[in-house]
Amino acid sequence: MASRRATRQRVHRGVPGVLATLTDSAQAFPRHTHDSYGVGIVRRGAQRSWSGAGTVEAGPGDVIMVNPGEVHDGTPLDERGRCWQMLYLDPLLVRGDAAELSSTRGGEPLWCPIARDVRLVPLFEACFAAVCGGDRLAQEQAQVALLAHLLLHHAGLRAPPALSPSIARARQRIDDDPAANHRLADLAAEAAASRFQLLRAFQRELGLTPHAYVLQRRIALARRLIAQGSALADVAHGAGFADQSHMTRAFVRHLGYTPGAFAAG
Repeated sequence: MASRRATRQRVHRGVPGVLATLTDSAQAFPRHTHDSYGVGIVRRGAQRSWSGAGTVEAGPGDVIMVNPGEVHDGTPLDERGRCWQMLYLDPLLVRGDAAELSSTRGGEPLWCPIARDVRLVPLFEACFAAVCGGDRLAQEQAQVALLAHLLLHHAGLRAPPALSPSIARARQRIDDDPAANHRLADLAAEAAASRFQLLRAFQRELGLTPHAYVLQRRIALARRLIAQGSALADVAHGAGFADQSHMTRAFVRHLGYTPGAFAAG
C-alpha cells in the first residue's frame, strides 16, 4: 500500500526516563526495537503489527504495548493511516515500581502487545497530559498510577532471553561499540561461525539481521547523546552515522520523528 501522506509527530520529554509522542502517519515502519517499555492508545485508524506474540491488529481505543528489545513493526490497514499516542518508559522505572508492588519475582515485567481496558485509558490519558505539561510531582503521581494498573493487570514475567553463546558474543561485540565499522567477517569470527551461519542464526535468534541490529543500537546511542545535550552533527559522528542526514533518515524511518524533534521535545 502506497501513500503520500506525511508523518506528523510531536515529542515531549518529561521526567528523566519518560518520553511522550503523538503520531499521525500512513508510514509503514520496518522491524525495529526500543530500549524502553512502550504503552499507547490508537486514536484513529488501525494498524497491523508483528510482535513477540505474533501478528496483532489494533484500532481506535485499543491500548498497544511493547517491551524493551522486542522486535516489532507497524503497517496501517489503509491509506488513511492511523493516529496514536505513546509513552516510552525507562526499564529502571518499570522495574522499580514492580519491586514496590512486589508483583514480580525472578524475572522482569512482560507486557502483552494489545489490550482493551476501559480503566486503563483514563490512567494513560492523565499520565500523557502530565508528561506534556505537568510539574514533576504530577508526572510521577500519574506515572505510578498507570504503572500500577499495567503491572497488576497486564504484565506477565519473563526471564532474560537465552541466546546461543556464539550469537551472544557477536551481539556483545556490537553492543560494546555500536559506532564501530563492523564487518560481517569479524562478527562471524567472534561467533566461531561462517558468515552464512552467522546471518541465519543471528536473524533467527534476534529477529533482526546484524546490519539492522547495528542500526538499532546506533539510533539508541544517538538518542542518549542528544538527551545529554550534544550537537546533532557531533551525535551523528559519535553514533557511527555517515553524516547528520544519514542519522535523520534512520530516525524518521524507524521512529517517525527527526533527531531535531527529539532534541526539542
